[in-house]
Amino acid sequence: MARVTVEDCVTKVPNRFELVMMASQRARDVSAGAALTVDRDNDKNPVVALREIADETVDLDELEEAVIKGLQSYVEMDEPEEDEMDLLAIQQDHTSADPLDGAPVMVIDSAPELDGTLAPDAFGDVVINEESDT
Repeated sequence: MARVTVEDCVTKVPNRFELVMMASQRARDVSAGAALTVDRDNDKNPVVALREIADETVDLDELEEAVIKGLQSYVEMDEPEEDEMDLLAIQQDHTSADPLDGAPVMVIDSAPELDGTLAPDAFGDVVINEESDT
């Protein structure tokens, strides 16, 4: 198969919109480093993806699932583990304490979403002076 046309792939995926979505997903996978299942023959990733679909060398069901997963906007969050819950309770106790005789205290966490755990209080207590000169 020297040239790939859409007609070669439509027999495998009858819906042209679905074909485009699946081919683009496969091309992104190839760009991200997925192993090729056909020879590249100096073709670009979208052409390689169409050739793989036409030759049925990729699992179309898995490719369709990857397209669906990529289009989903709802991401299910894991429930915090027990250790994280204990750390959160300690942190809440820390913020509710009155260490400076009624002065407000602000606790700043350093990006807890990066590693999935609550970060320790990296900056200490920050006191905001609410007095004004009026």
